[in-house]
Amino acid sequence: MSLPPINFSIDLSGQTAFVTGASSGLGRRFAQVLASCGARVALAARRLERLEELANDIRSAGGEAIAVQLDVTDATQLVDAVGEAEKALGPVSILVNNAGIPDATRATKMSVELIDRVLATNVRAPYILSCEVARRLMAAKLPGRIVNISSMTAFDYGGNGAALYSISKAAVVRMTEALAVEWAKFGINVNAIAPGMFESEMMGEMLQRVGDVTEGFPRRRMGDPRQLDSTLLYFVSPSSDFVTGTFLKVDDGQHPR
Repeated sequence: MSLPPINFSIDLSGQTAFVTGASSGLGRRFAQVLASCGARVALAARRLERLEELANDIRSAGGEAIAVQLDVTDATQLVDAVGEAEKALGPVSILVNNAGIPDATRATKMSVELIDRVLATNVRAPYILSCEVARRLMAAKLPGRIVNISSMTAFDYGGNGAALYSISKAAVVRMTEALAVEWAKFGINVNAIAPGMFESEMMGEMLQRVGDVTEGFPRRRMGDPRQLDSTLLYFVSPSSDFVTGTFLKVDDGQHPR
């Protein structure tokens, strides 16, 4: 394999990215960053109006994007959404499994319906999407990059009412490791990002319930979504050719090691 003299580039021209949870928070930022680097982006989430707004913003900036309304708890929709993205933008070579929900309920008080919804969103959906994207890439004999969004709570229990969320995000890390091994020979890299507390709509709702938690952090601050740009681009760019099946913690020292 011949590599360029400097194996680093964030030029994603010609690639199609599929981002879940793209209507707000980290997902919205991820989609903007990928589009700014030249990728065609399929924006997936339930809130179609927000997706259309973001798609228009990306197009106004010279990028290419489509909105794909998607409830990630519906397995049929997951498969169909990948097909829709591929039909409009070409084969999906970058998948960012970002959509997720917290549980915010103590384990012994969770209904079966809530348990199923958390696991369907945080574990089953990224697994099904990853498999669908990988299956299509293998059939086309194309390489790809899958980035799963885990959480620091995968390694450190996140506080009262976070048990199932913690479990589900730990499962995302193990999913990343296992699928990376299975798909390495096909040129499909699978990695994960484990963010600490970053500013987002979901985080804002949590802080309304529990109050300001930053006083307990070494730097007494939340993360800005822009501080994840370089991590995302590393995992989807040639820089990480030799990196698969790993995860990167990005938490500003918020969590004790």
